[in-house]
Amino acid sequence: MVTKIITQHLRHPKSTPMGWVTRKLMERNNRFLEENAVRLCEIQADNTVLEVGFGPGLGLQEAVQYLTDPRGKLLGLDYSEYMHKVARERLWDHIASGKVRLFQGRVESIPLPACSVDKVYHCNCHLYWPDMRAGNAELLRVMRPGALMVSTLNLDFLRWGLSWGFLQGANVEPKPYLEALRAAGFTDVRLEEKYDKGRKFEAIFATAEK
Repeated sequence: MVTKIITQHLRHPKSTPMGWVTRKLMERNNRFLEENAVRLCEIQADNTVLEVGFGPGLGLQEAVQYLTDPRGKLLGLDYSEYMHKVARERLWDHIASGKVRLFQGRVESIPLPACSVDKVYHCNCHLYWPDMRAGNAELLRVMRPGALMVSTLNLDFLRWGLSWGFLQGANVEPKPYLEALRAAGFTDVRLEEKYDKGRKFEAIFATAEK
């Protein structure tokens, strides 16, 4: 029962005591993956960057440091009203300045014009997408030709969680996501094993060729 409740809040965190616990788990376990997703994106100072499923905003906080040019913009999309509130509080100064803009909604319907984004990243986000092909098709729509998408995950940790009854219904294995990226029209789709500070993780790369 507890594992089911936690999994539900990982999928859609809400402003409840368990939602608060979920937020703390994300802040503790996802910072490493968020930082590496941002690093691997190779963000340039004047880029327009999108994070999907930004959660409590750790990745946004990391990425905004790279956007030192006035033209650089950071965009975020998350389904959870609670995570939207938490991230807004964390990034308030950057939001007030116009550097950061956050949206609440689904990846299948991103409120951005076509060919407007240079880099996209996310961390464990695709695990919960109800339609990965539709989500990736929408990401491809908003990305400029040649734009890079990076997703980071820790497969060992995800498989461990699944074995203990967490993440039921989530797409933990990467193969379906890789196939959905290719089906949506992305090129150079690949999964790579990476290390940072002696810790292993996986990164998925895809390029928006149109």
